[in-house]
Amino acid sequence: MDVLVLIGRILFALLFLTSAVGHLTKTKAMAGYAAAKGLPVPAAAVAGSGLLMLAGSLSLLLGAWADLGALLLAVFLVPAALTMHRFWQETEPMARQQEMIHFQKDFALAGACLMLLAFFSYVGHDLGLTLTGPLFAVG
Repeated sequence: MDVLVLIGRILFALLFLTSAVGHLTKTKAMAGYAAAKGLPVPAAAVAGSGLLMLAGSLSLLLGAWADLGALLLAVFLVPAALTMHRFWQETEPMARQQEMIHFQKDFALAGACLMLLAFFSYVGHDLGLTLTGPLFAVG
């Protein structure tokens, strides 16, 4: 089981790690998109979300307080869905559908992060192939 969890952690974390790199290396371009979505201080929002994703994904990837990493990613995903993918404001059907897909994806990933938070917190130090045990204790 330890190897399967490690493979899952790697695959899951890579999505956020590559996105974090994009946020941190293409901040100006992404800030323009964030500004178009109406975010205040878009450059700071892009850089901050990049750092949040970087910390969360590295935590999961390395197994260093992986429960905290999962929580950090959920903290990124929910506001991102609500601010960046407001499908209910779109009038054009294709744009509305695309935003709804991204909104649902972000919420589904946030749900997966919450499950990972519970899993890592519950399993604790019994899970191998991690640098540390969990930060939080559940059950």
